[in-house]
Amino acid sequence: MMSIAKCSRPSKTAFLGRIRLSASDSSALNSSVALVVGSSPYFGMASDDPSKKLYRELRALPWHRIWTDRVARFDRATPRERLDGVAWIRAVGVVFSESGLPSDKEDVRRWLLQLLKDPEEKVRRYAMAALPKVGVDAHAEQELLALTRIATSKREETYVAKALGKVGGLAAAQAIATSNRFDVQSVQQANATLARLQQRSRIPLDRVLSDVQGVLLHLRSRRGLEGILADEVKEQGRFSVVDVRPGCVAVRSTGGFSLRDVFALRCFGSVGFVLDRVSASSDEASKEKIAAAIASPRALQIFGAFTEGAFRYRLDFVEKGHQRGAVRSIAARAYALCPQILNDPREAPWAIDIHSTPDGESVELRPRLSPDPRFSYRLDDIPAASHPPLAACMARVGGKKENEMVWDPFCGSGLELIERARLGGVRKIFGTDLSAEAIDIAEKNLKAAQLPSVDSSFSHCDFRDFARLRKLNPGSLTLIITNPPLGRRVPIPNLRGLFNDLFATAATLLQPGGRLVLTNPFPVENGHRLLKRELRHLVDMGGFDCHLEVYRKAKAKG
Repeated sequence: MMSIAKCSRPSKTAFLGRIRLSASDSSALNSSVALVVGSSPYFGMASDDPSKKLYRELRALPWHRIWTDRVARFDRATPRERLDGVAWIRAVGVVFSESGLPSDKEDVRRWLLQLLKDPEEKVRRYAMAALPKVGVDAHAEQELLALTRIATSKREETYVAKALGKVGGLAAAQAIATSNRFDVQSVQQANATLARLQQRSRIPLDRVLSDVQGVLLHLRSRRGLEGILADEVKEQGRFSVVDVRPGCVAVRSTGGFSLRDVFALRCFGSVGFVLDRVSASSDEASKEKIAAAIASPRALQIFGAFTEGAFRYRLDFVEKGHQRGAVRSIAARAYALCPQILNDPREAPWAIDIHSTPDGESVELRPRLSPDPRFSYRLDDIPAASHPPLAACMARVGGKKENEMVWDPFCGSGLELIERARLGGVRKIFGTDLSAEAIDIAEKNLKAAQLPSVDSSFSHCDFRDFARLRKLNPGSLTLIITNPPLGRRVPIPNLRGLFNDLFATAATLLQPGGRLVLTNPFPVENGHRLLKRELRHLVDMGGFDCHLEVYRKAKAKG
Protein backbone atom coordinates (compact mmCIF):
# COMPACT_ATOMS: atom_id res chain seq x y z
CA MET A 1 0.00 0.00 0.00
CA MET A 2 1.29 3.46 -0.87
CA SER A 3 2.79 5.58 1.88
CA ILE A 4 1.99 9.23 1.22
CA ALA A 5 3.51 10.56 4.41
CA LYS A 6 5.02 8.84 7.39
CA CYS A 7 3.09 9.91 10.46
CA SER A 8 4.03 9.20 14.05
CA ARG A 9 1.87 9.69 17.09
CA PRO A 10 3.54 10.34 20.43
CA SER A 11 2.84 7.70 23.00
CA LYS A 12 0.84 8.47 26.08
CA THR A 13 3.88 7.96 28.28
CA ALA A 14 6.06 10.18 26.13
CA PHE A 15 3.40 12.88 26.27
CA LEU A 16 3.16 12.71 30.02
CA GLY A 17 6.92 12.89 30.31
CA ARG A 18 7.05 16.11 28.28
CA ILE A 19 3.95 17.85 29.63
CA ARG A 20 4.33 21.37 30.97
CA LEU A 21 1.74 22.74 33.35
CA SER A 22 0.22 26.16 33.00
CA ALA A 23 0.59 28.55 35.93
CA SER A 24 -2.98 27.93 37.07
CA ASP A 25 -2.69 24.16 36.70
CA SER A 26 0.61 24.15 38.56
CA SER A 27 -0.84 26.23 41.38
CA ALA A 28 -3.83 23.92 41.70
CA LEU A 29 -1.62 20.87 41.79
CA ASN A 30 0.68 22.39 44.36
CA SER A 31 -2.37 23.03 46.55
CA SER A 32 -3.29 19.36 46.35
CA VAL A 33 0.29 18.28 46.98
CA ALA A 34 0.54 20.54 49.99
CA LEU A 35 -2.22 18.54 51.58
CA VAL A 36 -0.04 15.49 51.37
CA VAL A 37 3.55 16.36 52.13
CA GLY A 38 4.92 18.98 54.47
CA SER A 39 1.63 20.69 55.30
CA SER A 40 -1.17 18.64 56.76
CA PRO A 41 -2.55 15.11 56.56
CA TYR A 42 -4.28 14.14 53.37
CA PHE A 43 -7.88 14.61 54.44
CA GLY A 44 -10.98 15.82 52.68
CA MET A 45 -10.08 15.41 49.00
CA ALA A 46 -13.25 14.67 47.02
CA SER A 47 -12.54 11.16 45.78
CA ASP A 48 -13.56 7.64 46.69
CA ASP A 49 -9.85 6.74 46.59
CA PRO A 50 -7.73 9.80 47.44
CA SER A 51 -4.47 7.94 46.90
CA LYS A 52 -5.41 7.11 43.30
CA LYS A 53 -6.48 10.67 42.61
CA LEU A 54 -3.21 12.00 43.97
CA TYR A 55 -1.29 9.51 41.85
CA ARG A 56 -3.06 10.67 38.68
CA GLU A 57 -2.15 14.26 39.50
CA LEU A 58 1.46 13.37 40.23
CA ARG A 59 1.74 11.61 36.87
CA ALA A 60 1.36 15.02 35.23
CA LEU A 61 4.43 16.48 36.96
CA PRO A 62 7.76 16.61 35.08
CA TRP A 63 10.39 14.21 36.40
CA HIS A 64 12.71 16.92 37.77
CA ARG A 65 9.90 18.24 40.01
CA ILE A 66 9.00 14.76 41.22
CA TRP A 67 12.57 13.95 42.13
CA THR A 68 14.38 17.14 43.09
CA ASP A 69 11.60 19.20 44.64
CA ARG A 70 9.32 16.71 46.34
CA VAL A 71 11.06 13.50 47.43
CA ALA A 72 13.03 15.28 50.16
CA ARG A 73 9.77 16.68 51.54
CA PHE A 74 8.32 13.15 51.58
CA ASP A 75 11.34 11.95 53.58
CA ARG A 76 10.84 14.72 56.16
CA ALA A 77 7.11 14.12 56.52
CA THR A 78 5.51 12.62 59.59
CA PRO A 79 4.61 8.91 59.53
CA ARG A 80 0.92 9.79 59.05
CA GLU A 81 1.70 12.18 56.19
CA ARG A 82 3.90 9.55 54.53
CA LEU A 83 1.09 7.01 54.67
CA ASP A 84 -1.46 9.46 53.27
CA GLY A 85 0.98 10.48 50.53
CA VAL A 86 2.24 7.01 49.68
CA ALA A 87 1.21 7.59 46.03
CA TRP A 88 4.44 9.61 45.74
CA ILE A 89 6.39 6.35 45.78
CA ARG A 90 4.38 4.88 42.93
CA ALA A 91 4.71 8.12 40.96
CA VAL A 92 8.49 8.10 41.35
CA GLY A 93 8.74 4.62 39.83
CA VAL A 94 6.33 5.24 36.96
CA VAL A 95 7.46 8.74 35.99
CA PHE A 96 11.12 7.69 36.16
CA SER A 97 10.42 4.79 33.78
CA GLU A 98 8.75 7.23 31.36
CA SER A 99 10.98 10.30 31.46
CA GLY A 100 13.56 10.00 34.24
CA LEU A 101 17.21 10.85 33.69
CA PRO A 102 19.64 7.91 33.49
CA SER A 103 21.97 9.83 35.81
CA ASP A 104 19.30 9.65 38.54
CA LYS A 105 18.76 5.91 38.30
CA GLU A 106 21.13 4.80 41.04
CA ASP A 107 19.87 7.49 43.46
CA VAL A 108 16.25 6.51 42.80
CA ARG A 109 17.01 2.85 43.37
CA ARG A 110 18.87 3.66 46.60
CA TRP A 111 15.89 5.71 47.82
CA LEU A 112 13.43 2.89 47.12
CA LEU A 113 15.69 0.34 48.82
CA GLN A 114 15.78 2.59 51.86
CA LEU A 115 11.97 2.54 51.91
CA LEU A 116 12.03 -1.28 52.02
CA LYS A 117 13.15 -0.86 55.64
CA ASP A 118 10.34 1.53 56.55
CA PRO A 119 8.36 0.44 59.65
CA GLU A 120 5.07 0.86 57.75
CA GLU A 121 4.12 -2.14 55.64
CA LYS A 122 2.22 0.03 53.14
CA VAL A 123 5.30 2.13 52.43
CA ARG A 124 7.37 -1.03 51.93
CA ARG A 125 4.78 -2.47 49.54
CA TYR A 126 4.71 0.65 47.39
CA ALA A 127 8.51 0.64 47.24
CA MET A 128 8.46 -3.01 46.12
CA ALA A 129 6.01 -2.17 43.36
CA ALA A 130 8.09 0.81 42.19
CA LEU A 131 11.48 -0.95 42.13
CA PRO A 132 10.90 -2.96 38.91
CA LYS A 133 10.17 0.33 37.11
CA VAL A 134 13.67 1.51 37.99
CA GLY A 135 15.53 -1.76 37.54
CA VAL A 136 16.89 -4.18 40.09
CA ASP A 137 20.60 -4.95 40.41
CA ALA A 138 22.10 -7.84 42.40
CA HIS A 139 22.12 -5.83 45.64
CA ALA A 140 18.46 -4.83 45.23
CA GLU A 141 17.51 -8.44 44.51
CA GLN A 142 19.17 -9.53 47.75
CA GLU A 143 17.31 -6.83 49.67
CA LEU A 144 14.01 -8.08 48.25
CA LEU A 145 14.97 -11.68 49.01
CA ALA A 146 15.61 -10.69 52.62
CA LEU A 147 12.03 -9.48 52.81
CA THR A 148 10.78 -12.96 51.91
CA ARG A 149 12.05 -14.08 55.32
CA ILE A 150 10.69 -11.21 57.42
CA ALA A 151 7.46 -10.20 55.65
CA THR A 152 4.79 -9.51 58.25
CA SER A 153 1.71 -10.49 56.25
CA LYS A 154 0.54 -12.59 53.34
CA ARG A 155 -0.12 -9.41 51.40
CA GLU A 156 3.47 -8.28 51.83
CA GLU A 157 4.75 -11.71 50.80
CA THR A 158 2.66 -11.45 47.64
CA TYR A 159 4.13 -8.04 46.80
CA VAL A 160 7.68 -9.31 47.35
CA ALA A 161 7.01 -12.26 45.07
CA LYS A 162 5.49 -10.01 42.39
CA ALA A 163 8.50 -7.70 42.42
CA LEU A 164 10.96 -10.59 42.26
CA GLY A 165 8.88 -12.27 39.57
CA LYS A 166 9.26 -9.21 37.36
CA VAL A 167 12.97 -8.56 37.83
CA GLY A 168 14.49 -11.35 39.92
CA GLY A 169 16.99 -13.83 38.61
CA LEU A 170 17.72 -17.48 39.24
CA ALA A 171 18.34 -17.12 42.99
CA ALA A 172 15.05 -15.31 43.54
CA ALA A 173 13.06 -17.84 41.53
CA GLN A 174 14.63 -20.76 43.41
CA ALA A 175 13.92 -19.13 46.77
CA ILE A 176 10.24 -18.64 45.99
CA ALA A 177 9.74 -21.99 44.25
CA THR A 178 11.17 -23.92 47.22
CA SER A 179 9.47 -21.89 49.95
CA ASN A 180 6.16 -22.84 51.54
CA ARG A 181 5.33 -19.21 52.38
CA PHE A 182 4.01 -18.14 48.98
CA ASP A 183 0.73 -18.59 47.18
CA VAL A 184 0.20 -20.75 44.10
CA GLN A 185 0.46 -17.82 41.70
CA SER A 186 3.86 -16.74 43.07
CA VAL A 187 5.23 -20.28 43.01
CA GLN A 188 4.04 -20.77 39.43
CA GLN A 189 5.66 -17.51 38.35
CA ALA A 190 8.91 -18.54 40.04
CA ASN A 191 8.89 -21.91 38.28
CA ALA A 192 8.19 -20.21 34.96
CA THR A 193 11.14 -17.87 35.57
CA LEU A 194 13.38 -20.85 36.39
CA ALA A 195 12.27 -22.61 33.22
CA ARG A 196 12.88 -19.48 31.14
CA LEU A 197 16.33 -18.85 32.58
CA GLN A 198 17.49 -22.47 32.42
CA GLN A 199 16.25 -23.33 28.91
CA ARG A 200 14.50 -21.16 26.36
CA SER A 201 11.39 -22.91 25.07
CA ARG A 202 10.91 -22.99 21.33
CA ILE A 203 8.50 -24.42 18.76
CA PRO A 204 10.27 -26.37 15.98
CA LEU A 205 8.18 -26.29 12.81
CA ASP A 206 9.02 -29.84 11.74
CA ARG A 207 7.89 -31.75 14.80
CA VAL A 208 4.92 -33.97 13.97
CA LEU A 209 1.69 -34.54 15.88
CA SER A 210 0.94 -38.20 15.12
CA ASP A 211 -2.27 -38.82 17.04
CA VAL A 212 -4.71 -36.39 15.40
CA GLN A 213 -7.96 -38.00 16.52
CA GLY A 214 -10.28 -35.26 17.73
CA VAL A 215 -7.79 -32.46 17.01
CA LEU A 216 -9.57 -29.39 15.64
CA LEU A 217 -7.79 -26.26 14.43
CA HIS A 218 -9.26 -22.80 13.98
CA LEU A 219 -7.63 -20.80 11.19
CA ARG A 220 -8.57 -17.21 11.93
CA SER A 221 -8.68 -14.55 9.24
CA ARG A 222 -10.06 -11.09 8.72
CA ARG A 223 -13.80 -11.18 8.25
CA GLY A 224 -14.61 -11.51 4.56
CA LEU A 225 -11.56 -13.61 3.66
CA GLU A 226 -12.89 -16.94 5.00
CA GLY A 227 -13.99 -18.21 1.59
CA ILE A 228 -10.57 -17.52 0.05
CA LEU A 229 -8.88 -19.27 2.97
CA ALA A 230 -11.21 -22.27 2.75
CA ASP A 231 -10.42 -22.61 -0.97
CA GLU A 232 -6.70 -22.52 -0.19
CA VAL A 233 -7.13 -25.29 2.42
CA LYS A 234 -9.01 -27.47 -0.08
CA GLU A 235 -6.45 -26.85 -2.79
CA GLN A 236 -3.55 -27.78 -0.51
CA GLY A 237 -5.29 -31.04 0.43
CA ARG A 238 -3.49 -31.51 3.74
CA PHE A 239 -6.50 -30.60 5.88
CA SER A 240 -10.26 -30.88 5.47
CA VAL A 241 -12.63 -27.98 6.07
CA VAL A 242 -15.11 -28.70 8.89
CA ASP A 243 -16.83 -25.32 9.20
CA VAL A 244 -16.65 -21.80 7.81
CA ARG A 245 -17.96 -18.83 9.78
CA PRO A 246 -17.10 -15.13 9.94
CA GLY A 247 -13.39 -14.73 10.57
CA CYS A 248 -12.73 -18.44 11.14
CA VAL A 249 -12.25 -21.66 9.17
CA ALA A 250 -12.27 -24.87 11.25
CA VAL A 251 -10.13 -27.71 9.87
CA ARG A 252 -9.00 -31.23 10.73
CA SER A 253 -6.21 -33.43 9.46
CA THR A 254 -6.68 -37.11 8.66
CA GLY A 255 -3.01 -37.90 9.35
CA GLY A 256 -0.04 -36.67 11.30
CA PHE A 257 1.08 -33.15 10.53
CA SER A 258 3.66 -30.55 11.52
CA LEU A 259 3.28 -26.83 12.03
CA ARG A 260 5.21 -26.41 8.80
CA ASP A 261 2.25 -28.08 7.08
CA VAL A 262 -0.09 -25.59 8.73
CA PHE A 263 2.05 -22.58 7.84
CA ALA A 264 2.25 -23.68 4.22
CA LEU A 265 -1.16 -21.95 4.09
CA ARG A 266 -0.77 -18.20 3.68
CA CYS A 267 -4.26 -16.72 3.86
CA PHE A 268 -4.91 -17.04 7.62
CA GLY A 269 -3.85 -14.63 10.33
CA SER A 270 -3.44 -17.01 13.28
CA VAL A 271 -4.02 -20.67 14.10
CA GLY A 272 -5.33 -22.12 17.35
CA PHE A 273 -5.75 -25.70 18.55
CA VAL A 274 -9.22 -25.92 20.11
CA LEU A 275 -8.92 -27.22 23.66
CA ASP A 276 -12.56 -26.82 24.64
CA ARG A 277 -15.73 -24.82 24.06
CA VAL A 278 -16.87 -23.46 27.37
CA SER A 279 -20.45 -22.67 28.23
CA ALA A 280 -21.08 -21.99 31.90
CA SER A 281 -23.88 -20.72 34.11
CA SER A 282 -21.61 -18.43 36.16
CA ASP A 283 -18.31 -16.58 36.01
CA GLU A 284 -16.73 -18.96 38.53
CA ALA A 285 -17.89 -22.01 36.61
CA SER A 286 -16.43 -20.52 33.42
CA LYS A 287 -13.06 -19.98 35.09
CA GLU A 288 -13.03 -23.56 36.33
CA LYS A 289 -13.75 -24.94 32.87
CA ILE A 290 -11.15 -22.73 31.18
CA ALA A 291 -8.55 -23.82 33.74
CA ALA A 292 -9.49 -27.47 33.16
CA ALA A 293 -9.08 -26.99 29.40
CA ILE A 294 -5.60 -25.45 29.86
CA ALA A 295 -4.55 -28.38 32.06
CA SER A 296 -6.26 -31.02 29.91
CA PRO A 297 -4.67 -34.10 28.32
CA ARG A 298 -5.34 -32.48 24.92
CA ALA A 299 -3.25 -29.46 25.89
CA LEU A 300 -0.44 -31.69 27.20
CA GLN A 301 -0.56 -33.66 23.95
CA ILE A 302 -0.13 -30.56 21.78
CA PHE A 303 2.44 -28.91 24.06
CA GLY A 304 4.43 -32.16 24.09
CA ALA A 305 4.28 -32.69 20.35
CA PHE A 306 5.36 -29.22 19.30
CA THR A 307 7.45 -27.78 22.16
CA GLU A 308 11.13 -28.03 22.89
CA GLY A 309 11.62 -27.03 26.54
CA ALA A 310 9.14 -26.09 29.24
CA PHE A 311 5.44 -25.69 28.42
CA ARG A 312 4.92 -21.94 28.91
CA TYR A 313 1.98 -19.85 27.78
CA ARG A 314 0.37 -16.45 28.23
CA LEU A 315 -3.39 -16.11 28.68
CA ASP A 316 -5.40 -13.60 26.67
CA PHE A 317 -9.11 -12.78 26.48
CA VAL A 318 -9.07 -11.71 22.83
CA GLU A 319 -12.27 -9.68 22.58
CA LYS A 320 -12.58 -8.54 26.21
CA GLY A 321 -9.30 -6.69 26.72
CA HIS A 322 -7.31 -6.91 29.95
CA GLN A 323 -8.86 -9.28 32.46
CA ARG A 324 -6.03 -9.35 34.99
CA GLY A 325 -8.06 -10.73 37.86
CA ALA A 326 -9.53 -13.52 35.73
CA VAL A 327 -6.13 -14.32 34.24
CA ARG A 328 -4.53 -14.68 37.68
CA SER A 329 -7.38 -16.83 38.96
CA ILE A 330 -7.50 -19.13 35.92
CA ALA A 331 -3.71 -19.51 35.71
CA ALA A 332 -3.49 -20.45 39.40
CA ARG A 333 -6.26 -23.05 39.03
CA ALA A 334 -4.68 -24.53 35.89
CA TYR A 335 -1.30 -24.78 37.64
CA ALA A 336 -2.86 -26.58 40.59
CA LEU A 337 -4.32 -29.11 38.15
CA CYS A 338 -1.16 -29.55 36.05
CA PRO A 339 2.13 -27.99 37.27
CA GLN A 340 3.85 -28.96 34.00
CA ILE A 341 2.00 -26.16 32.19
CA LEU A 342 3.23 -22.73 33.28
CA ASN A 343 1.61 -19.36 32.83
CA ASP A 344 4.37 -16.91 31.88
CA PRO A 345 3.63 -13.66 30.02
CA ARG A 346 7.32 -13.08 29.36
CA GLU A 347 8.53 -14.54 26.05
CA ALA A 348 6.16 -17.51 26.23
CA PRO A 349 6.17 -19.55 22.99
CA TRP A 350 2.43 -20.27 23.27
CA ALA A 351 -0.72 -18.31 23.97
CA ILE A 352 -4.02 -19.52 25.37
CA ASP A 353 -6.58 -17.37 23.54
CA ILE A 354 -10.11 -17.11 24.90
CA HIS A 355 -12.46 -16.18 22.06
CA SER A 356 -16.02 -15.11 22.74
CA THR A 357 -18.66 -17.14 20.88
CA PRO A 358 -22.47 -16.81 20.72
CA ASP A 359 -22.88 -19.69 23.17
CA GLY A 360 -19.83 -19.23 25.42
CA GLU A 361 -16.08 -19.17 24.87
CA SER A 362 -13.59 -21.08 22.75
CA VAL A 363 -10.31 -21.98 24.49
CA GLU A 364 -7.51 -22.21 21.94
CA LEU A 365 -3.77 -22.94 22.13
CA ARG A 366 -1.92 -20.73 19.64
CA PRO A 367 1.77 -20.92 18.68
CA ARG A 368 3.46 -17.52 19.02
CA LEU A 369 5.94 -17.54 16.15
CA SER A 370 7.82 -14.31 15.58
CA PRO A 371 8.62 -13.51 12.91
CA ASP A 372 5.85 -15.34 11.10
CA PRO A 373 7.72 -18.05 9.15
CA ARG A 374 5.55 -17.39 6.08
CA PHE A 375 6.55 -13.75 5.80
CA SER A 376 10.15 -13.78 6.98
CA TYR A 377 11.07 -11.80 3.86
CA ARG A 378 9.33 -8.81 5.46
CA LEU A 379 12.49 -7.19 6.75
CA ASP A 380 10.98 -3.73 7.01
CA ASP A 381 7.62 -2.05 6.69
CA ILE A 382 5.82 1.27 6.31
CA PRO A 383 3.07 2.61 8.61
CA ALA A 384 0.26 1.97 6.12
CA ALA A 385 1.47 -1.41 4.87
CA SER A 386 -0.86 -4.24 3.92
CA HIS A 387 -1.71 -7.06 6.30
CA PRO A 388 0.38 -9.97 4.88
CA PRO A 389 -2.45 -12.57 4.78
CA LEU A 390 -4.59 -10.00 2.94
CA ALA A 391 -1.81 -9.62 0.36
CA ALA A 392 -1.72 -13.42 0.01
CA CYS A 393 -5.50 -13.49 -0.47
CA MET A 394 -5.31 -10.79 -3.14
CA ALA A 395 -2.65 -12.76 -5.00
CA ARG A 396 -4.82 -15.89 -4.92
CA VAL A 397 -8.03 -14.29 -6.17
CA GLY A 398 -6.13 -12.66 -9.03
CA GLY A 399 -5.26 -16.07 -10.42
CA LYS A 400 -2.13 -16.65 -12.45
CA LYS A 401 -0.88 -17.19 -15.97
CA GLU A 402 2.54 -17.78 -17.44
CA ASN A 403 4.85 -14.89 -18.35
CA GLU A 404 2.86 -12.57 -16.16
CA MET A 405 3.64 -8.84 -16.27
CA VAL A 406 2.48 -7.41 -12.93
CA TRP A 407 2.26 -3.84 -11.63
CA ASP A 408 1.38 -2.45 -8.21
CA PRO A 409 0.70 1.30 -8.56
CA PHE A 410 0.90 1.83 -4.76
CA CYS A 411 3.44 -0.84 -3.86
CA GLY A 412 4.32 0.23 -0.30
CA SER A 413 6.58 -2.46 1.15
CA GLY A 414 5.93 -4.79 -1.80
CA LEU A 415 3.78 -7.48 -0.20
CA GLU A 416 1.21 -7.90 -2.98
CA LEU A 417 3.91 -8.16 -5.65
CA ILE A 418 5.94 -10.65 -3.62
CA GLU A 419 2.94 -12.82 -2.78
CA ARG A 420 1.92 -12.94 -6.44
CA ALA A 421 5.47 -13.75 -7.56
CA ARG A 422 5.64 -16.63 -5.06
CA LEU A 423 2.72 -18.33 -6.83
CA GLY A 424 4.85 -18.67 -9.96
CA GLY A 425 4.55 -17.77 -13.61
CA VAL A 426 5.69 -14.15 -13.21
CA ARG A 427 8.16 -12.72 -15.73
CA LYS A 428 8.42 -9.17 -14.44
CA ILE A 429 7.04 -7.04 -11.66
CA PHE A 430 6.77 -3.26 -11.51
CA GLY A 431 6.23 -1.21 -8.38
CA THR A 432 5.56 2.51 -7.98
CA ASP A 433 5.02 4.65 -4.90
CA LEU A 434 5.16 8.32 -3.97
CA SER A 435 7.37 7.43 -1.00
CA ALA A 436 11.06 6.93 -1.73
CA GLU A 437 11.35 5.11 1.60
CA ALA A 438 8.64 2.65 0.53
CA ILE A 439 10.48 1.92 -2.72
CA ASP A 440 13.70 1.16 -0.83
CA ILE A 441 11.82 -1.15 1.56
CA ALA A 442 10.01 -2.96 -1.27
CA GLU A 443 13.28 -3.64 -3.05
CA LYS A 444 14.85 -4.92 0.16
CA ASN A 445 11.89 -7.20 0.92
CA LEU A 446 11.85 -8.59 -2.63
CA LYS A 447 15.53 -9.46 -2.38
CA ALA A 448 14.89 -11.24 0.94
CA ALA A 449 12.06 -13.24 -0.68
CA GLN A 450 14.68 -14.92 -2.92
CA LEU A 451 12.81 -15.00 -6.21
CA PRO A 452 15.76 -14.91 -8.65
CA SER A 453 13.71 -15.80 -11.73
CA VAL A 454 11.59 -12.65 -11.39
CA ASP A 455 12.79 -9.46 -13.01
CA SER A 456 11.77 -6.30 -11.14
CA SER A 457 11.61 -2.56 -11.60
CA PHE A 458 10.62 -0.06 -8.90
CA SER A 459 10.00 3.65 -9.45
CA HIS A 460 9.54 6.57 -7.09
CA CYS A 461 6.78 8.35 -8.96
CA ASP A 462 3.07 9.07 -9.30
CA PHE A 463 1.29 6.04 -10.77
CA ARG A 464 -0.16 8.26 -13.51
CA ASP A 465 3.38 8.87 -14.82
CA PHE A 466 4.39 5.22 -14.74
CA ALA A 467 3.71 4.24 -18.34
CA ARG A 468 5.49 7.31 -19.70
CA LEU A 469 8.54 6.83 -17.50
CA ARG A 470 8.84 3.12 -18.22
CA LYS A 471 7.88 3.50 -21.87
CA LEU A 472 5.10 0.94 -21.51
CA ASN A 473 2.66 0.48 -24.34
CA PRO A 474 -1.11 0.16 -23.88
CA GLY A 475 -2.05 -3.48 -23.33
CA SER A 476 1.40 -4.42 -21.98
CA LEU A 477 0.34 -5.70 -18.52
CA THR A 478 -1.47 -8.90 -17.59
CA LEU A 479 -2.18 -8.10 -13.92
CA ILE A 480 -2.48 -4.99 -11.75
CA ILE A 481 -2.68 -5.81 -8.05
CA THR A 482 -2.82 -3.09 -5.40
CA ASN A 483 -4.03 -2.03 -1.98
CA PRO A 484 -4.40 1.72 -2.63
CA PRO A 485 -4.53 4.46 -0.01
CA LEU A 486 -8.04 4.38 1.44
CA GLY A 487 -8.07 7.80 3.09
CA ARG A 488 -8.16 6.41 6.64
CA ARG A 489 -4.64 6.78 8.02
CA VAL A 490 -3.61 9.61 5.72
CA PRO A 491 -6.23 12.03 4.31
CA ILE A 492 -6.32 11.92 0.51
CA PRO A 493 -7.64 14.97 -1.37
CA ASN A 494 -10.23 13.83 -3.92
CA LEU A 495 -10.00 10.10 -3.14
CA ARG A 496 -12.76 9.37 -5.66
CA GLY A 497 -10.75 11.10 -8.37
CA LEU A 498 -7.68 9.02 -7.49
CA PHE A 499 -9.67 5.80 -7.91
CA ASN A 500 -11.19 7.02 -11.18
CA ASP A 501 -7.68 7.67 -12.50
CA LEU A 502 -6.58 4.23 -11.31
CA PHE A 503 -9.40 2.50 -13.20
CA ALA A 504 -8.73 4.53 -16.33
CA THR A 505 -5.01 3.75 -16.19
CA ALA A 506 -5.71 0.06 -15.64
CA ALA A 507 -8.11 -0.04 -18.59
CA THR A 508 -5.33 1.39 -20.78
CA LEU A 509 -2.36 -0.67 -19.62
CA LEU A 510 -4.03 -4.08 -19.22
CA GLN A 511 -4.20 -6.39 -22.22
CA PRO A 512 -7.60 -7.91 -23.05
CA GLY A 513 -8.25 -10.58 -20.43
CA GLY A 514 -5.91 -8.87 -17.98
CA ARG A 515 -7.03 -8.51 -14.37
CA LEU A 516 -7.21 -5.68 -11.86
CA VAL A 517 -7.22 -6.77 -8.18
CA LEU A 518 -7.70 -4.02 -5.61
CA THR A 519 -9.28 -2.93 -2.35
CA ASN A 520 -12.01 -0.35 -2.95
CA PRO A 521 -13.49 1.80 -0.14
CA PHE A 522 -16.48 3.00 -2.14
CA PRO A 523 -19.78 1.17 -1.56
CA VAL A 524 -21.18 1.72 -5.06
CA GLU A 525 -20.12 0.42 -8.47
CA ASN A 526 -16.88 2.01 -9.61
CA GLY A 527 -14.86 1.20 -12.66
CA HIS A 528 -14.46 1.64 -16.40
CA ARG A 529 -16.57 0.41 -19.26
CA LEU A 530 -13.81 -2.01 -20.38
CA LEU A 531 -13.35 -3.44 -16.87
CA LYS A 532 -15.92 -6.06 -15.93
CA ARG A 533 -16.16 -6.95 -12.25
CA GLU A 534 -15.88 -10.67 -11.47
CA LEU A 535 -15.62 -10.69 -7.67
CA ARG A 536 -16.48 -8.45 -4.75
CA HIS A 537 -15.94 -9.38 -1.07
CA LEU A 538 -16.67 -7.11 1.88
CA VAL A 539 -13.53 -7.32 4.07
CA ASP A 540 -12.65 -6.05 7.53
CA MET A 541 -9.58 -3.87 7.03
CA GLY A 542 -8.86 -3.58 10.74
CA GLY A 543 -11.70 -1.48 12.09
CA PHE A 544 -13.50 -0.49 8.90
CA ASP A 545 -14.97 -2.33 5.93
CA CYS A 546 -13.73 -2.23 2.37
CA HIS A 547 -14.32 -4.27 -0.78
CA LEU A 548 -11.82 -6.68 -2.28
CA GLU A 549 -12.59 -6.62 -6.00
CA VAL A 550 -11.40 -8.35 -9.17
CA TYR A 551 -12.02 -6.88 -12.64
CA ARG A 552 -11.16 -8.32 -16.05
CA LYS A 553 -10.55 -6.24 -19.13
CA ALA A 554 -12.94 -7.01 -21.97
CA LYS A 555 -12.11 -6.75 -25.63
CA ALA A 556 -12.95 -3.37 -27.12
CA LYS A 557 -15.96 -3.45 -29.44
CA GLY A 558 -15.74 -2.31 -33.02
